[in-house]
Amino acid sequence: MLLRNPDGDIPKIDKTAYVCKSAMVTGNVVIGKNVFVSPHTSIRADEPGSAIIIGDNCNIQDNVIVHALANTKVTIDDFTSLSHGCIVHGPINIGKICFIGFNSVVFDCLIGNKCFISHRALVKNVSISDRRIVEDGGVINKQDDANKLGEITGEILEFMDNVVQTNIMLARDYSRLKEV
Repeated sequence: MLLRNPDGDIPKIDKTAYVCKSAMVTGNVVIGKNVFVSPHTSIRADEPGSAIIIGDNCNIQDNVIVHALANTKVTIDDFTSLSHGCIVHGPINIGKICFIGFNSVVFDCLIGNKCFISHRALVKNVSISDRRIVEDGGVINKQDDANKLGEITGEILEFMDNVVQTNIMLARDYSRLKEV
């Protein structure tokens, strides 16, 4: 469902993106090419002055929440995966080719390119350099801890690419299906 926000902003969705009918996209939201938005997601830029920009070839999986506070922006760069049940709350900037794991929460932070935030992690009020990994259940809310994060491996990058490619295929294939 696409909704206008109280300021009158309407989501702008590329024609190659697929947004499931049970997803809710509200307000000043831009969704790029080949994006797959799964069932029961909520993408809301409804507070005054808020904005959400989702780059090309991203996937927003089941039960994800993306929300921007008033006068803030959420930017999710190309080839990024937001996996099942995670919460992405603005202000936030997530770089290219990132993965946010199941039930993780990321808020008020800058996440570099090719970062892997594993499952059930909390990342808040920090900047994370490129090619870093936050382990399962990790809590990164101090910059000193963010500076000590390890680098991702080629195996993880391959996993991230597989997730993106699968969801690009799903966006394409679901867009071709006739509604039941």
